[in-house]
Amino acid sequence: MAKALLEMKNITKTFPGVKALYKVNLEVEEGEIHTIVGENGAGKSTLMNILSGVYPYGSYEGEVIYDGSECKFASINDSEQKGIVIIHQELALVPYMTIGENMFLGNERVKGISIDWDETYDMADKYLAMVGLAESSRTLIKDIGVGKQQLVEIAKALAKKARLLILDEPTASLNEKDSKALLDLILQLKKEGLTSILISHKLNEISYIADKITVIRDGTTIETLDKAVDTITEDRIIKGMVGRSISERFPKRENVNIGDISLEAENWNVYHPIYEELKLVDNVSINVRKGEVVGISGLMGAGRTELAMSLFGKSYGKDISGRLKLNGEVVELNNVRDAIRHGLAYVTEDRKGNGLILMNSIKHNISLANLVGVSSRGVIDSDKEYFVAQNQRKMLNIKCSTVEQHVGNLSGGNQQKALLAKWMFANPDILILDEPTRGIDVGAKHEIYCIINQLVAEGRSVILISSELPELIGMCDRIYIMDSGKIVGEVEGSMATQENIMAHILKTSNKRSVDNE
Repeated sequence: MAKALLEMKNITKTFPGVKALYKVNLEVEEGEIHTIVGENGAGKSTLMNILSGVYPYGSYEGEVIYDGSECKFASINDSEQKGIVIIHQELALVPYMTIGENMFLGNERVKGISIDWDETYDMADKYLAMVGLAESSRTLIKDIGVGKQQLVEIAKALAKKARLLILDEPTASLNEKDSKALLDLILQLKKEGLTSILISHKLNEISYIADKITVIRDGTTIETLDKAVDTITEDRIIKGMVGRSISERFPKRENVNIGDISLEAENWNVYHPIYEELKLVDNVSINVRKGEVVGISGLMGAGRTELAMSLFGKSYGKDISGRLKLNGEVVELNNVRDAIRHGLAYVTEDRKGNGLILMNSIKHNISLANLVGVSSRGVIDSDKEYFVAQNQRKMLNIKCSTVEQHVGNLSGGNQQKALLAKWMFANPDILILDEPTRGIDVGAKHEIYCIINQLVAEGRSVILISSELPELIGMCDRIYIMDSGKIVGEVEGSMATQENIMAHILKTSNKRSVDNE
């Protein structure tokens, strides 16, 4: 029988007004991959922050027993000394430092009183090779993609002599190919003796990689499933997470009524704002109708976000050209204010960086895109703002203690709903959703899908950008397929499959490779 490397017993953690965890138990055996699942706000990240010393001993109740001894970590440095290393969902890398500098930041290789750069880069290259990353350790972080940055984080953890690796949503920002490569690396590291705890909302990935699955709901442990013993299905996991079965992952729309074209872009071109010769959107023509959900598919770097942001008041890009029509009339939207005034809304994929003001209240964030709606004679009416925020909170089921709470203290799924509430209060006719369900659980996803269906039932138009092909297939009436800044295909939602969408992308990618030879 395998040895228990970690035991967390009766862990209870309270924040002001909220009991985040109540008597949670977790046991992880040496050499296994143990996944933790639960809705946003269930307490998964809080539990791992206790384990890694982010929340120090004394700020919680219960015991953490690691390798047979009770641990009372005062900081993250204490846990790393024991070989427990956490990789957060938001990567902790410095863009303008090299890979090697990042890998040994706070763990510097020194000779006397100086940093030994030869040893730093030699060791960095060694660990990069271990994770299969063929990049020089002298490369700047800003010059590699997100998938490679995840591998740098794992190499950095190995350089700290990690025995227990905690990964919080490691594939949330990766495409399917990079996600598969990362999961295969974790499986390989398991063979070499590394124990891993993985937080993920992607049930297919959990089924692929997990030895055991612990389900947490509302801050308590529901059950731990063992792949070797239990019958594990996605429906069982979902029922444990949300307390009910979600029979239809993608809710059906009733009485579909698609009307006239609400937005049409013709021959749309966008260039990079810094590298002016780099064309990001190349002669794209798309349209969306009232009451319709139109998807945009493509691999990372295909130009989907650049297209969406450039349509939204030219908020990204340079030398933007082409013709934009709203309800049949040619319009010129030169800034975000113009876009909002013409009934457009853009829900960014980067909710923490560009979508929300994390140090501000839920109330202020919700009213931000429509201050006129909460103002009287040019002055914000606090009572009206509070009333609006409370209505949006109830309508979107945002879980919080009060709308005066800082939005940065919400879980990822509730932050996403707050961002959606902000733009819904702006009362748009056309809503562009860029990765609206990234990093959130199946319950919150289902709620957002229902909101999308409600919006189009009211005659609004939705453009949905997603890296998850099942999401596009399950929600969209039509899907445009992008590759290298161009539209390379269009399929009806009823005819769409993962295979025919990928076939369009691979066909153009292969043609491009032949043309470049």
